[in-house]
Amino acid sequence: MTSHPSAAGSAGLAGLRPRLPSPLVELPDERFARHGVRLLLKRDDLIHPELPGNKWRKLAPNLEAAAGAGRRTLLTFGGAYSNHLRATAAAGRLLGFATVGVVRGEELADRPLNPSLRYCAASGMRLLFTDRATYRRKTEPEVLAGLVERAGGDCFVVPEGGSNGAAVLGCAELGRELRGMADVVGVACGTGGTLAGLAAGLGEGQRAIGFPVLKGGFLGAEVERLQGEAFGGRRGTWRLDERFHCGGYARTSPALDAFADDFTARHGLPLERLYVAKMLYGLTTLTEEGAFPRGTTAVAVITGAP
Repeated sequence: MTSHPSAAGSAGLAGLRPRLPSPLVELPDERFARHGVRLLLKRDDLIHPELPGNKWRKLAPNLEAAAGAGRRTLLTFGGAYSNHLRATAAAGRLLGFATVGVVRGEELADRPLNPSLRYCAASGMRLLFTDRATYRRKTEPEVLAGLVERAGGDCFVVPEGGSNGAAVLGCAELGRELRGMADVVGVACGTGGTLAGLAAGLGEGQRAIGFPVLKGGFLGAEVERLQGEAFGGRRGTWRLDERFHCGGYARTSPALDAFADDFTARHGLPLERLYVAKMLYGLTTLTEEGAFPRGTTAVAVITGAP
């Protein structure tokens, strides 16, 4: 695939016509209203049809860095249903990068591609399947060097989920777009980069709540690490609520499914189940628990479409 990294600089990204700032819309919901809480949706899912939500905010600064370094190939990581792999593949196709996706699960190499990986392949991404033990060690220098060599060398490496210091700086713009618009902002968390940037970009008196979609209790330290990489230390007011992961990544529960179906019936808005529904379920539960004083304006960040 012919690659033109210079096309992915600021001019190339602007040529994709992202919808920024993303729309902020009020959503009347009696579960919030009866507690005196106003609910707004930050529709980051409408930024770009193939690079929606936090994927745009995370990838854009990494694409500019790759172009600036003259790198012709993006190498990144994800599971079989990774939204990040899909977005990276789309970005490569739209902006003329070659892309390589390291996929967790060597056993998948001999199986038919699922719709997500089929989309990646159709967008020109080369898929490298690796065993799970190697995948867990992917950030170790020796292991990473071996993966880069498999990919052909001279790659610009984008971390799993796209979360690094550059991505955090990109996500800080999300917080700045919400200054003066909300008291509390809820966001789903996978690798922590969106929360790290969002919290840093918010203004005085505003706070962010992250709803992890993975279990394990590790994310707080990772958000702090990412803020340290981007800003030199912790920034903004933020916390995590670990109760709504529904058993871990890519898992749901009958309660979550019922909530998402009811939300769609109420508002005509289908919810992405693995991230967005968990965040809205958490934000609704906190409201019903009385976590927010009357007069609070709460924003739910819609980071992706179903």
